[in-house]
Amino acid sequence: MRYKKLGKSGVDVSTMTIGTWAMGGLGYGSVERGDCIEAVRAMIGQGVNHIDTAWVYGLGESDKVVGEAIKGMRDKVLITTKCGFRNPADGSGPNYPDCSPEWMSWCFEESLRNLGTDYVDFFLIHVPDTNVPFEVTAECVNKWQREGKVRYLGVSNFGIPEMEKMGQYIDITAVQSGYSMVVRGEEENMIWAKEHNIGVMTHSSLASGLLAGAIRKLPELPDDDIRKLYQYPHFQEPRFSQVMELLKTLDKIAEERNVPVAQVALNWNTQKDFVTTSLCGVRNVKEALENCRSTEWELTAGEMEMIDKAIDETVGR
Repeated sequence: MRYKKLGKSGVDVSTMTIGTWAMGGLGYGSVERGDCIEAVRAMIGQGVNHIDTAWVYGLGESDKVVGEAIKGMRDKVLITTKCGFRNPADGSGPNYPDCSPEWMSWCFEESLRNLGTDYVDFFLIHVPDTNVPFEVTAECVNKWQREGKVRYLGVSNFGIPEMEKMGQYIDITAVQSGYSMVVRGEEENMIWAKEHNIGVMTHSSLASGLLAGAIRKLPELPDDDIRKLYQYPHFQEPRFSQVMELLKTLDKIAEERNVPVAQVALNWNTQKDFVTTSLCGVRNVKEALENCRSTEWELTAGEMEMIDKAIDETVGR
């Protein structure tokens, strides 16, 4: 396993993070809870020391899965959780921002209870909320830090102006942004964060499974599937076909190295100098071990250039 310092925190974080959104079983199809628990434990056994979760992932279910998986191992893992998003009352999406102290506090305490811990290592404001003054939200999360419930603070899905503004009220240690070969719109934000000694976590590192290589035909997704609910462009034409063209280059490298395509995609992410750690969602031990093996080797400079060229020629930005 490879590790990097997460920004000004100075904490060593594995370059691969256990992402738990799909483990909540809401918006990503059915999942087997027991398999998810074993997958988390398998990744910890391989040296992954960071888990990312949020109450909104399955309305507490992901937190419960993590809590069960880490029983007796709390000292071996770093936990990141997030609040500031909420679902409609019936559990259907899309989520909407709510960074009011009332909602944030309820959500955070529920996460702690479900995780079976009295603190988290990193707390991220999940999304900026234009209806709540930043200083009001900041007062709430700063209080948790003073109380010892949070070690380090950060933000998620914030642009540079929003990070600069929130940075007036909290000490931003980490930022989480969507980033993969097919979604690079937040790259500038991430480079800015690294320049300001802010650790960078990437989510959707495998483009919701598309860069794992198993999907080769445009799937018919149910209405409540996250990928359809949020109208992900790469699960629509013409973007989907462009991604399929990009996969041809990944297939070639994967074949030459005798590794799964997902390992190529994960290495491309984690080898970017402005990326500290990449979230990787898994549902079973097989996927967990395969993805962890991506840290046993690295893409050459030539392979990185080949992939970057293919990205520019297919999906662009």
